[in-house]
Amino acid sequence: MADSFEFIVTRKNPVLVPPMSETPKGLYYLSNLDQNIAIIVKTLYYFKSESRTNQESYNVIKKSLSEVLVHYYPVAGRLTINPEGKIAVNCTGEGVVVVEAEADCGIEKVKMAISENRMEMLEKLVYDVPDARNILEIPPVVVQATNFKCGGFVLGLGMSHNMFDGVAAMEFLNSWCETAKGLPLSLPPFLDRTILRPRNPPKIEFPHNEFDDIEDISGTGKLYDEEKLVYKSFLFEPEKIDKLKSMAMEEDNNNNNKVSTFQALTGFLWKSRCEALRFKPDQRVKLLFAADGRSRFVPRLPEGYSGNGIVLTGLVTSSGEIVGNPLFHSVGLVKSVVELVTDGFMRSAMDYFEVNRTRPSMNATLCITSWSKLTLHKQDFGWGEPVFSIPVGLPGKEVILFLPSGNDMKSINVFLGLPASAMQVFEELMKKILK
Repeated sequence: MADSFEFIVTRKNPVLVPPMSETPKGLYYLSNLDQNIAIIVKTLYYFKSESRTNQESYNVIKKSLSEVLVHYYPVAGRLTINPEGKIAVNCTGEGVVVVEAEADCGIEKVKMAISENRMEMLEKLVYDVPDARNILEIPPVVVQATNFKCGGFVLGLGMSHNMFDGVAAMEFLNSWCETAKGLPLSLPPFLDRTILRPRNPPKIEFPHNEFDDIEDISGTGKLYDEEKLVYKSFLFEPEKIDKLKSMAMEEDNNNNNKVSTFQALTGFLWKSRCEALRFKPDQRVKLLFAADGRSRFVPRLPEGYSGNGIVLTGLVTSSGEIVGNPLFHSVGLVKSVVELVTDGFMRSAMDYFEVNRTRPSMNATLCITSWSKLTLHKQDFGWGEPVFSIPVGLPGKEVILFLPSGNDMKSINVFLGLPASAMQVFEELMKKILK
């Protein structure tokens, strides 16, 4: 029997939307911070445009995209490998891939798929380049506009993390929306990424555990292969977050220091996930998270910096150390790493990549990415903000996303995927806090 929320999406042929006028050509430099996360980030936005037809809305989206690409011309190019062997952009001006599509249902089925966390259904709303074997064969941005029988449409975006981190992606979408409404750009992009070139000669001044390769001695990889990956979200309202903070501080007899929301939540989730995945006590485990370096660089990065201003930072310990100790222990570890992120650390990380050309390994790793301060749900092309917006799946199975909860910027929606048996354990651990 078919699921009640199964739906069919029929795509038309993709078209290319190039910049409206001539733009610079040739190789465009991506910094070492742009090299680390070679993935496509997928999001979708549901709009109800009462004042115009979906065809009119689609035409506005295409026309404004063509205009905004003049400012963001590298997005109209293609990823390539430069003579140094690193990812760069070949600014060809060929354009963004845009696809129009029709769904055989109203939006209710999508809402049902979201409530059941059925990501494979939502994947139909974001265009995947057929037969793409790697990141170089996928354009930096792909756009799909899917019309629904109820009169609304979903804008599905696939955006290369090599081009944008969360802040830069949000600024690009804001610029696109302003262009659609006939407004000048309130924050023109700063495109010169050579300001983050590595030092010459490189200076590695810190240990960079984020790149450590860890052996999976617990057979967790097998668990992921054999079991279905189950996605869930857990809402942490301010009182739940305060409960975690006070738990962490009460247990800490020596040092009643304040802890931030990010530190308390990250420490708790890392401990819970280690427990749920049943790592062996001597399994080395890694925590990675993306720290926004924009204000931490000296001098700080220019407003509108259009690349990755985040640096991955991490720590490695044993699972027994995390699971076997009170919460304040893992929260304290997170806190110490947050405090490590300085201009010197970030430049050392860029120089480490320059010398070693290695990406962070993901075995026995949890990677936390916070979108909780991003206003992706505010994008207005001229017919009102989206009714809802969500990420489609996760950039990787090791990732936990922190998302805003609609307009409530104080609550955090925690979104993750785990093998079915581990998710059961994880849910029980969440109930203790979220009850």
